[in-house]
Amino acid sequence: MSRVLAAIPYAGFLGVTIDRTEDGFVCVLPFKPDLVGNPRLPAIHGGVLGAFLELTATLRLIDESGVARLPKPINFAVDYLRSAGPATTRARANIFKLGRRIAVVHVVAWQESPEKPVVSGVGKFLLSGADK
Repeated sequence: MSRVLAAIPYAGFLGVTIDRTEDGFVCVLPFKPDLVGNPRLPAIHGGVLGAFLELTATLRLIDESGVARLPKPINFAVDYLRSAGPATTRARANIFKLGRRIAVVHVVAWQESPEKPVVSGVGKFLLSGADK
């Protein structure tokens, strides 16, 4: 998985890493001052959070489905639930549907605890070259 992550330039720019857990993995977005969108709060930019969610969903699909190519996003909806302050953000993705060509993935991101999410999202992806 780290080879896939290293091949995605935006993941490298954000500094995203992966923590393996008993039930899969969690993507980690370390805080950097460059990620702040609103310096008065300070809050991480919404575009960074949206991209982080989509990246987490994509990595989950690659991990689960064994696809030969990167899944292509068809659409991705983001719900901003709280301000994401200057702290490390973590995200976990769950696959709701994994078909031959289409997958639906839900992602939740948090800072303090998973019970207090800062942002969530749902995306549909086109799978091409799936082995299953």
